[in-house]
Amino acid sequence: MSDRLVVGVDIGNSTTEACLALVGPGGAVTHLGTALTRTTGVKGTPASTEGALTAVRRVLADVGRRPDELDRVLLNEATPVISGLAMETITETVITESTMIGHNPATPGGEGLGVGVTVSVLDLPEHPVGEPAVVVVPAGWDFDDVAGALNDAVARGVEVVAAVLAGDDAVLVTNRLHTPVPVVDEVSAVEKVPLGMRAAVEVAAPGRTIRTLSNTYGIATVFDLDPDQTRQVSPVARALTGNRSAVVVRTPSGDVTDRRIPVGVLELRGETRTVKVDVDAGAEAIMAALARVQPLRDAHGEPGTHVGGMLAAVRDTMADTMADGSGEAPGDIAIRDVLAVDTFVPAEVRGGLAGEIALENAVGLAAMVRTSRSRMQAVAARVAAELATEATIGGVEGEMAVLGALTTPGVQVPVVVVDLGGGSTDAASLSADGVCTAVHVAGAGELVTRLVDSELALDDREVAEWVKRWPLAKVESFFHVRHEDGTVQFFDEPLPSHVFARVVVLTPDGPVPLATRRSLDAVRRVRREAKQRVFVVNTLRALRQVAPDGDLRRLDFVVLLGGSALDFEIPDLIADALAGFGVVCGTGNVLGDQGPRNAVASGLVAAYANGLGG
Repeated sequence: MSDRLVVGVDIGNSTTEACLALVGPGGAVTHLGTALTRTTGVKGTPASTEGALTAVRRVLADVGRRPDELDRVLLNEATPVISGLAMETITETVITESTMIGHNPATPGGEGLGVGVTVSVLDLPEHPVGEPAVVVVPAGWDFDDVAGALNDAVARGVEVVAAVLAGDDAVLVTNRLHTPVPVVDEVSAVEKVPLGMRAAVEVAAPGRTIRTLSNTYGIATVFDLDPDQTRQVSPVARALTGNRSAVVVRTPSGDVTDRRIPVGVLELRGETRTVKVDVDAGAEAIMAALARVQPLRDAHGEPGTHVGGMLAAVRDTMADTMADGSGEAPGDIAIRDVLAVDTFVPAEVRGGLAGEIALENAVGLAAMVRTSRSRMQAVAARVAAELATEATIGGVEGEMAVLGALTTPGVQVPVVVVDLGGGSTDAASLSADGVCTAVHVAGAGELVTRLVDSELALDDREVAEWVKRWPLAKVESFFHVRHEDGTVQFFDEPLPSHVFARVVVLTPDGPVPLATRRSLDAVRRVRREAKQRVFVVNTLRALRQVAPDGDLRRLDFVVLLGGSALDFEIPDLIADALAGFGVVCGTGNVLGDQGPRNAVASGLVAAYANGLGG
């Protein structure tokens, strides 16, 4: 038998990979090259054919071969595994009738705590001498005029204790005051600040945060509140935590409430039992309920509630994704796994006067469906017609991934591979007696991106993806940055002016500033916690399902594969979590030079060669 030119093609959820090789007599394999392209359409449906053809043609061109030289195309049995996700806030801070406002502009003026009665700058000349004044300045006032009015009032004997401005001139006003006071600016709805009411204004020194108005009992002390009133203002103190400045105004008629938004009941249906759990009980309760019903057959949310809407949105997303021929309507799609994650979502405080933001409790829910309607025979037929060669379905994806991972130096059977993808985290094990077991769990890279985007209030998926994928730094001068690990890097050429004093993401194209006031450490913590809550949790979930008797200590080798295994910290986080179980864990290096990519495509070639070699 002469050498045969074959190509293994792995159609994945996000990428399609190819491995070209010569297979000689007795199953000897000579690898010629690999290629990677984005998957077109949904994995396992006819729309994914274009991506498969692109990958094959690309690898052939790279090594100088023609399509008519191919003896066979080997395709994976790509059963679609589709994931969707949604997030809902489960608490909300509501301020009614302008009872209290909290504010955190970028450049407040002065420092300290001022407590007095709100008075318009227009009424300041008539304000009584013995009553401390918090001066409210509407839009349109020049900073010189504001400073002059405050200085004149002080000269007349009025005790001006603070000022609240509509404009952004706090520093300019403070620099011109004979008696400095705390000044908060950028209060866009300053005309709604009630006059004649007791108010407190606090500005912390640069680099510090407020202490009194972020403390429930501090507010109670300032306003002489009773225990019931103190309980009401607790959400306001929580919303102001970490701010450099704040304004709190109390009116007799309003109230502050922190109300639970009923998000409904999640119903998890297993083979032998059904469990219901309130989503507002949090992610831990949801995941504990999921463990009691395994294996999950479907999940439903209470109609007319947030969770019902969440799962309906996920089903709609999956139905739209599969609209290229698999034929499933939203009601026909069964959810086979869910991952719940506790998170925080910055939300605008309803009733606030300056766009105040509070971090509200939220639950992120990733759901996954594994459809049985694989259309790979149609894909194989079209590939064969386009390339004028034979195309066959070479093997089940999990088994092929294990065979490919075994080409990693230092790995042997029994082995488990974990594919860290975009929508799902997949695991496959190969035992010493040749039995292969595969599982898929919901939640992976896309959920991490969503968590980073929401918790940092970036409102930009692309920037959130950069935060997930690349390290951070703080630009401390035009010629040096401090990396997130504390090391300092100097530059010969000055950095761009728009990144000065900003937290930046160190992308391959240069530093990109983040539109957030969060510190470097805070951004890093959000990123690492998101990866911990998704990838580490899901890896452990998947491994327990494929480990003998669910015991992680009985695993020998764990090989991490997929695009997220290229991440600069996810493999370390997973290895740290498995270290206590005595597991050898690391990122795969398929064929000794491909890293964590190309495992399934290489495994298809290996399986074909094994068949020829007997």
